[in-house]
Amino acid sequence: MTATISCDPLGAAVGAEVGGVGPERLARDGAVAEAVAAALEQYGVLVFRGLHLRPEDQVAFARRLGEIDYEQGHHPVRGIYRVTLDKAKNASADYLKGTFEWHMDGCTPLHGEPPQKATVLSARQVAAGGGETEFAGTYAAYEGLGDEERERFGSLRVVHTLEASQRRVHPDPTPEQVERWRNRPASTHPLVWTRRTGRRSLVVGVHADHVVGMDADAGRALLADLLDRTTAPGRVYRHQWSVGDTVIWDNTGVVHRASPYPPDSPRELLRTTVFGDEPIR
Repeated sequence: MTATISCDPLGAAVGAEVGGVGPERLARDGAVAEAVAAALEQYGVLVFRGLHLRPEDQVAFARRLGEIDYEQGHHPVRGIYRVTLDKAKNASADYLKGTFEWHMDGCTPLHGEPPQKATVLSARQVAAGGGETEFAGTYAAYEGLGDEERERFGSLRVVHTLEASQRRVHPDPTPEQVERWRNRPASTHPLVWTRRTGRRSLVVGVHADHVVGMDADAGRALLADLLDRTTAPGRVYRHQWSVGDTVIWDNTGVVHRASPYPPDSPRELLRTTVFGDEPIR
């Protein structure tokens, strides 16, 4: 693709393994960051095996992709969020169980902000069993639709809620949990996202609660079918983590999920989030 980095497709509808770059260049070379951004647009998911990226370098690199989230992440380096089920390391660990279902980050924002542009995730410790991360492309999902479906789905709008996703993990919630979920504003998005570039993708995931103007059961059946088609086995890249791996994905064109792993697992990944700059429309 470019002399700056090499990209070897991983065989699924998304994903490429990146070579030809070490942690120092990734963090400090503007040309490398530009090449990574272009590759992200093309492949959706980029895998750097055994990179052993320092948290400071991860933040420095992510800043080259855009404005990053500096919200408290239970880590001494600003811009790093600890992904772990260990409550001693992350007080909001229970919320992370929602990531065991297919989702796109940022579909239920607090203040109407666009979905995150990209996420950088690096492995510090891995699970003895489970804990893999799976990815599926929503551009490819749209491209797989027939002409009649594209026309029909192009006018549909979908309501997304935190409650819809959390009920998959907590099917028998307490009243306090339900109240907390419902305090998060619902968001309404088109089912088909037309990007500035002209590319189109499906906005799907377990947070998609119902289709506006459609019978609730029929709408949910449609959304479930589209998510199943998006995440069909031949369209999924499944990353088996090793310590030192870094994975970057285009959150706006990919749905993802973590495979369940035990609550007492030492698994710890470090996440940096790049804010989005394009609303869903």
